[in-house]
Amino acid sequence: MLEPPNEFRHNGVVKFGSEASGAATVALASAVPAEGHTRSAIVQLLLEGPVTAGDIGRRLGISAAGVRRHLDALIDAGDAEASAAAAWQHNGRGRPAKRYRLTAAGRAKLSHAYDDLAVAAMRQLREIGGDEAVRTFARRRIDTILAGVPDVGDAGDDARAVEQTADRVAAALTDAGYATTTAPVAGPLPGVQICQHHCPVSHVAEEFPELCDAEQEAFVEILGTHVQRLATIVNGDFACTTHVPLGANPAEPGAPTTVRHAARAESTTTQGVSR
Repeated sequence: MLEPPNEFRHNGVVKFGSEASGAATVALASAVPAEGHTRSAIVQLLLEGPVTAGDIGRRLGISAAGVRRHLDALIDAGDAEASAAAAWQHNGRGRPAKRYRLTAAGRAKLSHAYDDLAVAAMRQLREIGGDEAVRTFARRRIDTILAGVPDVGDAGDDARAVEQTADRVAAALTDAGYATTTAPVAGPLPGVQICQHHCPVSHVAEEFPELCDAEQEAFVEILGTHVQRLATIVNGDFACTTHVPLGANPAEPGAPTTVRHAARAESTTTQGVSR
């Protein structure tokens, strides 16, 4: 049998703040101990998405030369890459600053050491219980992660309530190792985007997309509206991005919200036993 959902992931490497120096993050850092902490902090910023060297320096309080030295080392190792800024990102005179982010190889170094074991366990689960057992496990896992996030409920027509709930979803995912942020989106289809800059189970999800499907189902039920996946790490994108419309059509009438509630209750009970 598989271990309880909380044992399935290893997420210490993507915690923010004092926990940002997890072992896997340090694997990307310099071999020189004095610079390891700074390199780890830069890796965390790159993990959040494209960022300029100037932004890194301001946020970490280090010189431009220091930032450049670390970025050059990460680029030389194939762990980071630079891209030209889009036209809309150009403010003021001069050439627009380049944006830096982790490469797929760099993100792979943040992956936990239990991928092979997790994949083997999932294969065994499918062999014993079939596809339904995999779907059930995937749903209980995400419901455990989001157990502390209340559903929007009757406030689903309130754009602010949906946006606040999306922020709570992002916080819960970050606690689970997904380094998640939210960003408002204007235009003809206003909304908020949930951006997961890291996925601790991405290698497992390549073979078991049920993990991603269950996640999206849970978002719909919690937020009370349909959501749309715009990008996924599994497909080679630098983040899993989900668009949540604000003031748009609610979730399909009769959506099975009881699935989440039942799974949450059962998974919470399982957690209590395992701990």
